[in-house]
Amino acid sequence: MSYRSPVADIRFILDKVVPLAPVAQTELFSEATPDTVEAILTEAGRLCDEVIAPTLRDGDLDPARLENGVVRSPKGFKEAFKAIGEGGWVGIAADPEYGGMGLPQALNVGFNDMLSGANLALQLNPLLTQGQIEALEHHASDEIKALYLPKLISGEWSGTMNLTEPQAGSDVGALRTKAEPNGDGSYAITGQKIFITWGDSDAVDNVCHLVLARLPDGAPGTKGISLFMVPKRIPDENGNPGVANSLKVVSLEHKMGLHGSPTCVMSYEGATGWMVGEEHKGMAAMFTMMNNARLNVGVQGIGVAEAAFQKSLEYAKDRVQFAPIVEHADVRRMLAEMKAEIFAARAIALACGVAIDMGRATGKDSWQARAALLTPIAKAYGTDMGIRVTNLGIQVHGGMGYIEETGAAQFARDVRIAAIYEGTNGIQAMDLVGRKMMDDGAAAFRLLQEIEDEARAARGDFPVLAEDVWQAAEALREHTEWMVGQGMQDRFAGAVPYLDAFARVLGGYYHLRAAMAEGRNSARGHLAAVYIRRLMPIYAASLAEAKEGAEGLYALSVEDLEA
Repeated sequence: MSYRSPVADIRFILDKVVPLAPVAQTELFSEATPDTVEAILTEAGRLCDEVIAPTLRDGDLDPARLENGVVRSPKGFKEAFKAIGEGGWVGIAADPEYGGMGLPQALNVGFNDMLSGANLALQLNPLLTQGQIEALEHHASDEIKALYLPKLISGEWSGTMNLTEPQAGSDVGALRTKAEPNGDGSYAITGQKIFITWGDSDAVDNVCHLVLARLPDGAPGTKGISLFMVPKRIPDENGNPGVANSLKVVSLEHKMGLHGSPTCVMSYEGATGWMVGEEHKGMAAMFTMMNNARLNVGVQGIGVAEAAFQKSLEYAKDRVQFAPIVEHADVRRMLAEMKAEIFAARAIALACGVAIDMGRATGKDSWQARAALLTPIAKAYGTDMGIRVTNLGIQVHGGMGYIEETGAAQFARDVRIAAIYEGTNGIQAMDLVGRKMMDDGAAAFRLLQEIEDEARAARGDFPVLAEDVWQAAEALREHTEWMVGQGMQDRFAGAVPYLDAFARVLGGYYHLRAAMAEGRNSARGHLAAVYIRRLMPIYAASLAEAKEGAEGLYALSVEDLEA
C-alpha cells in the first residue's frame, strides 16, 4: 500500500469548516495566503508520501538499538529526518528571527497529521523538537535562544522533555533529580529519567534535553521544581557540539509498538545544565512544551487512523469473499465510520490550531480560552479515535489483520501509547472539567452557543441533521451547567464520558458545516449523516454516565473489586 497524505481533506477543513482566512487577515500571519497554504500542504504531503512513508515498516521490523552506549536509528530514519530538517519543516511555526517560517500553528497541525500517518515513530522526533522550540521561545534567556534555537529549527539538533522518573509519573512533584549551582551560572544535574522519547539519536549532531530538577532550596512538590537545558554535547565557543556531557542512555524500553523510536532510560551524573525560565517555576515553562505536545499527540492518533483507513479500504476493494468485501454491509459500515471519525477528530484538532493562532495574533482572552478548552478534547478524542479506528482496521482485514506481514496490526500497536503519554486521557478529561471550567463554563457555553446558532440556521437545508446537532448541543449545555455546580470528586468521576460527549457534539457540528459547504447529495453530506446519525448519539449515553458522579464508584470498595 502507498500512503497518500490527506492534503485535500486538510485544505477543505481550513477553507470551509474551521477557516484559516481570519488568521491570515491578522498582521502576525499575513504571509499565510491561500497560495502559501496550498504550497506548504502540497509539498509537505509529497515529503511524507515519497520520503517518510517508505521507512514505516523498516522502523517496525528493524528497531532502534543501543550499541556501546550509542543509539542506532532504523534503516532510512537518518536520511528521512535530514530531509525534514533541510526542508525547514521542524520550524513551520517557529520564530523567523531564528530561522523558522513563522506560519500558523494550524498548518503545523496539518503537517504533523500527514507525518504521523507516514511514520509515527519518526514523527516523534520533530514533534518533541517543535515543543522544545516553543518552550525556549517563551521562557529561555536571549543567550540560550541564540545558541539553541537556530540548530533546533534547522533539524541539526533535536529536543526532548525529561519529566518522568521511576517513582514520579503523573505526580511530577515527587521527582528526585537535583540541580546544584556550579558557581558560574551553570548547574550540576543528577538523577534518572525514564520514558524519554528519542533520548539519543545518530540522526542529529546533538540532543538537547529539557530536564526538570530541584534546586537545594526548592520546596517540596511542583512549586519547587526548576527547568534546565542539558545538552548531550556541550556547545563550544563557536556554538558547535563540543565535549560530551555527563549523561548517558542506560537502556531502551521494549515496547509493544513504535519500535523505530528509541524510548530511553536516561542517567544524569552531575551533567552541566543551564536554567530555562525562573527558579522554582520550571513546571510553568515545561507546560508550554507539554501543551504543544498534547495537541500534536492528538494529531498522531488522527494520522495513524488515516493510514489504517487507507490500508483497510484498499484491502476491502481487493479482497473477494463472494464479492469484494467492500460491498458487504458490515464492512461498509466499518469503513464509513472510520472515515467519519477521522474527519471529526481532524476538524477538532485544526479548530484548536486556529484558536491558538487567533489567540496569539489578537491577544484576545476569548480565543486563548477557546484554545485551552479544545486542547484536552483534541488530545483525548484524537488518540481514543485512533485506537478505535486502527482496531476496526484489523477487523476489516479479518484473519489477515492479525498477521503481522499485512501491516494492519502495526498501526494498532503504534498508536496505543498516544492515549497514555503527554498526560493520560483521564488527566486530559480532569483538566477539561477542572482547570478549563474555572471560568464557570464560560468558554464552553460560548462554543455551544455558536453550535446551536449554526445548527438552527442549517435547518432549512438539513432539517434532520441540523436538529440532531442542535439537540445534542442543548443537552451538553444542560449537563455543563450541572457539571460546574458539582464538587471536583463528582466532576472527575464523570470527566472521561463528559469529554467524549463534548467531542461527539463537536464532531457532529463540524460534519454539519462540511455538509452545508458541499450540499445535501454530496459525499460530505452523506458522511455527515453517517457521523451525526450513527456516531454522535453516543453522547447521550456518555452524559448519562457522567452524571452518575463518584458515589457509586466508591461504594464499590477495593475489597469488592478483589472478591
